[in-house]
Amino acid sequence: MLFRASARSVAAAALDSSLFLHLTEQFFHMHGYRPGPSEVRSWERSIPALTNALNDAGLGNVEVMLEYALPLNSKRADAVLAGVHPVTGEPSYVVVELKQWSQAEPDEDDPALCHIDAYAHPVLNPAEQVRRYCEYLVNFNGAVSEHPGRVSGVAFLHNATEFGVSGLREIERDGNGQLFTAERRGEFLDHLRTKLSDKHPGGRAADELLAGRTIPSKQLMSVAAEEVRVREQFVLLDEQHVAYRMVLNAVRKAKRSDHKEVVIVTGGPGTGKSVIALSLLGELYRQGIPALHATGSQSFTKTMRKVAGARKREVQELFKYFNSFMTTERNTLDVLICDEAHRIRETSANRYTPAAHRTGRPQIEELIDVARVPVFLLDEHQVVRPGEMGTVAEIKAAAAKKGLECHVVPLDSQFRCGGSDAYLRWVVRLLGLEPGGPVTWDPDDRMQLVAADSPEEMEMFLEGRRSQGYGARMSAGYCWPWSKEPKPGDPLPADVLIGDWARPWNLRGERAVSGAPPSALWATDPAGFGQVGCVYTAQGFEYDWSGVIIGPDLVWRGDKWVTDRAASKDPVFKKSTSDADVDRLIRNTYKVLLTRGMVGTVVYSTDPETREKLRELVGAEREVAAV
Repeated sequence: MLFRASARSVAAAALDSSLFLHLTEQFFHMHGYRPGPSEVRSWERSIPALTNALNDAGLGNVEVMLEYALPLNSKRADAVLAGVHPVTGEPSYVVVELKQWSQAEPDEDDPALCHIDAYAHPVLNPAEQVRRYCEYLVNFNGAVSEHPGRVSGVAFLHNATEFGVSGLREIERDGNGQLFTAERRGEFLDHLRTKLSDKHPGGRAADELLAGRTIPSKQLMSVAAEEVRVREQFVLLDEQHVAYRMVLNAVRKAKRSDHKEVVIVTGGPGTGKSVIALSLLGELYRQGIPALHATGSQSFTKTMRKVAGARKREVQELFKYFNSFMTTERNTLDVLICDEAHRIRETSANRYTPAAHRTGRPQIEELIDVARVPVFLLDEHQVVRPGEMGTVAEIKAAAAKKGLECHVVPLDSQFRCGGSDAYLRWVVRLLGLEPGGPVTWDPDDRMQLVAADSPEEMEMFLEGRRSQGYGARMSAGYCWPWSKEPKPGDPLPADVLIGDWARPWNLRGERAVSGAPPSALWATDPAGFGQVGCVYTAQGFEYDWSGVIIGPDLVWRGDKWVTDRAASKDPVFKKSTSDADVDRLIRNTYKVLLTRGMVGTVVYSTDPETREKLRELVGAEREVAAV
């Protein structure tokens, strides 16, 4: 939340522009960069329209929370109004989505989507957008989770006439999806009076909402079974739901008119790509539409098979690998959902592939050919192995070569790292993946970051969090040799050796050994805490607390990072892998490891100069010993 006050006070602050200066400063503090001119302009035009309506309705004492951050993700509702219900006397909350649009047209195939001139891609109908915000707030805020009737939603298109947006009313509406225009401002005022009393201030209700316990996000793996077998468990917001609808619409077109198109969904860590993939698979599976989920990650695929297919064999068979389609006939499937598509390789062939199957066809072409609607979900900055080539440009080029339409949906909001945009920006700046150099961490109350002086400190800190009921894992750069798997009953070799501290890597194999879980379950089985994970077992997963060991392959020298390929023990780096590629892949590796935590991250470097730099950037008062 960027600002909170009564409607009367917000209107007064907007008159002398102090409100917008405050919003800008708060935005910078929370996100680490200044809002764009269009965002500031929208505040200047939309907020007065809302507060004037509230004051004209006699609701000047209602509490207005501007840019209210939804729990556990980076999405913000334009405003949440807090007050007392005029009939029940209970707290009442109205989520408001403000639009400056003067006109908008519904999508011809799907009224939940709409088109406006300013955007090349379809966007959510604002009534659907605010309805989903309400549902999400009820799901994840303890103050209203048991009282869903206390939350309602409105979209206020204060520049629009009825003629300009009349088509948006085609969508099915409920109490959480009311839409009002400038032409129906009087109805908007009447509606607000039915939800908020003019006789009671809203401060206490706002306090209650802000103090509401954040219900932990439904972990992807723990609900996968219900997601696929029974019903949708996730609430998809904004561009997530747009991506979901675009795929379903493409499927309808394919069935109706022998149509084929490619959909690419791109976004950083935690933007919900795998949630979209599971939601799609669940919906298609329930409709009886032939669809499969595929990844290039053994850990992810095996975990999905174990969790989602625990009781039904056919559910396990929904999860495949990218190289599973070398001999599959074209358009066998209606939909192929390629999750973690940045891990697509040049070809599907490996040293075990029979000669008859070594066609030389690019893996991207195989994946496109097998389904009428191939869907690729990817993050180009999570490429960590040489030979991985799942990029937007590569997929678009392959689609163009076949004369296929290709739609790209970018995801902006993120749900990992407590929904903290500031933390993700800190990580990419730290690693030099964005220009500007490292910056000092400024806590944002969403993500916790601490620095450790030793691996013992880090492990002790994480053990303390585990005793409080949190999940935790330790991971490291691939800087230590990896011994062969021990025989059952033998201790795991403690390969990760730092001074007197030594711990084993996670297992490589598919069976548990000496109490450690198989490789594919390291990130999700609580017994995985005893071992150090590598990027290949951590990628695609999340846990509450993440301990990251930065090894000697990435050290801080003077005023910059230096990568040392000789310090890496990763066998995927060959002599033919260029220094530039090794540098990029090592930095990407640490980006993956540093963005696994949902609640917090503890970071430690084996190098003294690098530890000193991390202490400086994290802040001395946030070192492990002080926490």
